[in-house]
Amino acid sequence: MLCPRNCQVNRLAGEKGICGETAELCIASIDAHFGEEPPITGTNGSGTVFFSGCTLRCTFCQNYQISADHYGYITTPDEIATRLRALHLDRGIHNVNFVTPDHFLPHTVEIVNSLRRGGTDLPILYNTSGYMSVNILKELEEYADIYMPDYKYSDPQLARSLSRARDYPDIALDAIAEMVRQKGFLNSQLEKRLAATQGVLVRHLVLPGHVDNSMNALSILFNEFGPDLPVSLMSQYWPARTTGIEELDRQLTFKEFYRVYDHALELGFNNMFVQHIEGWQKERAFVPDFHREKPFRGNYEVL
Repeated sequence: MLCPRNCQVNRLAGEKGICGETAELCIASIDAHFGEEPPITGTNGSGTVFFSGCTLRCTFCQNYQISADHYGYITTPDEIATRLRALHLDRGIHNVNFVTPDHFLPHTVEIVNSLRRGGTDLPILYNTSGYMSVNILKELEEYADIYMPDYKYSDPQLARSLSRARDYPDIALDAIAEMVRQKGFLNSQLEKRLAATQGVLVRHLVLPGHVDNSMNALSILFNEFGPDLPVSLMSQYWPARTTGIEELDRQLTFKEFYRVYDHALELGFNNMFVQHIEGWQKERAFVPDFHREKPFRGNYEVL
């Protein structure tokens, strides 16, 4: 019952929920990552932990190697804490970044407790799909410092067809509201080149063929939280594998992305991070391969 799916399987007995994982902690990668937004990456990188499995399992997922194929290896919270301490000492990472950790939230609490017992007091970032229950978020309040949720869908029918989650728009909006209540907006200080230590940054990926979904999602966020909500507008969609859905089996076009981008500017967001489509598509910089030692590459522009 860790996520809104509420499938109620006994993962402690080896059963698998919709996330596709048992209670054994399974991860795909731990490293200093430089492809996040500037206040998250900072100068030394974000200490990312990519968990195997996913509670949302979107049809178009670009991390399908870990979300659907379950690439990864079994480990323990103490082992992850040890490796994160080493990254902090050797590389100077600015934060601990739990990527899609919803189905392993109890394990993340153990990791945070282990880090704190060992004297490592880094900001803890929960990097999620946005599809989270408010009650679970309340239990995370003392462990989380930064939340970086997606707001994928404004259209319930699209959420149903691509993620089997018709209730996504309302659940994600309630989750983001709870995150903002707990931590406020991201306290980035880009002019001083300092990494953020607390707050909320919301991401939105523009999907090919679904410009209206994106424009409405941004309008909802603006109306709900106002112009100072930090928003990351992403153009990184790539057909990582065949979906059988015509509009998703192609790249995002310049025209589609800049219609959404222009709408965001017209709304008046004051804190926006933008993946401009020209920069990354040439090299597919944000398309991961978890069989490589360094799965990701890429950069953002700050507006």
